[in-house]
Amino acid sequence: MPRRVVFHEFGGVEGLRVEEAAPLQARPGQVRVRVRYAGLNPSDLKILAGTFFIVPDLPSGFGNDFSGVVDQIGEGVTGPQVGDPVFGGRRLAAEADHLLASPSQLHRVPVGLGLDVAAGLQIAATTALAGIRAVAPVEGETVLVSGAAGGVGVLAAQLARAAGARVIGTASESNHGFLRSLGIIPVAYGEGVWDRIRELAPAGVSAALSTRGIDEVRGLIALGVPPERIDAVAAGAAAGELGVHTDGSAAAWPDDLDRMARALAEGRLVLPIDSVYSLDSVQAAYRRLAAGHLRGKILLRTADVRGAADLL
Repeated sequence: MPRRVVFHEFGGVEGLRVEEAAPLQARPGQVRVRVRYAGLNPSDLKILAGTFFIVPDLPSGFGNDFSGVVDQIGEGVTGPQVGDPVFGGRRLAAEADHLLASPSQLHRVPVGLGLDVAAGLQIAATTALAGIRAVAPVEGETVLVSGAAGGVGVLAAQLARAAGARVIGTASESNHGFLRSLGIIPVAYGEGVWDRIRELAPAGVSAALSTRGIDEVRGLIALGVPPERIDAVAAGAAAGELGVHTDGSAAAWPDDLDRMARALAEGRLVLPIDSVYSLDSVQAAYRRLAAGHLRGKILLRTADVRGAADLL
């Protein structure tokens, strides 16, 4: 029987369960995808806790980002074909063996991009591009990106670098070498971080993308970053009251996801995979996400890797 991740009540990761699901059949206008990987996002934990703007009826499926292969086409569908590698986002449906989607919700995985990396793109890639577009860095400016080794942060920092900015990125020390390899100046989190940033940017920080809460936004303003040059993607409505941008994936342009996928396929951007868990280890995967200090994306793999004995 097909499986899916389900939660029956709001709370912590201990409430996530893998349950058998009724087989899905593509109806007219629908495509069925055999999911290979599902990408985790911090917003998943907020949905699970019941603190996000999306409050599902219970019991509910889980997850958003996915990649996989089209394995069934409904009547009247044009475009996708059985066997096509695809990726995208299906809120509360991605963490499952199969999902149903409309053709408009699917994006073709470009040659050169793995299904693993593609599975982590829908929210992180569009949020990073919309956020950097909002603060509009230009050549010679100093830009601060918080959580610069995480899924959103690492893409945003590279985009700011591509615009010609000097980029400082907050990260745990274990990720400093990785950030330096991308041309990003790392700075450690924790007590004294604002003083360390001032030392690295004595002329000031021109713009910032914040992946943390409202206290970080207030710290950026106190640092002297103009509110209109700050984009806060995780601080909620309170950030908007401070005059900063809150542009995330909802502000992305229609072709942003495909453009980011092509850039990754061509090697112009990189998105590391922090770790991969089996679907049955969903609780452990989300505990890893909640612990923080990631390098890129965490994925769930829905199927075991097939062996090659049949080739012998």
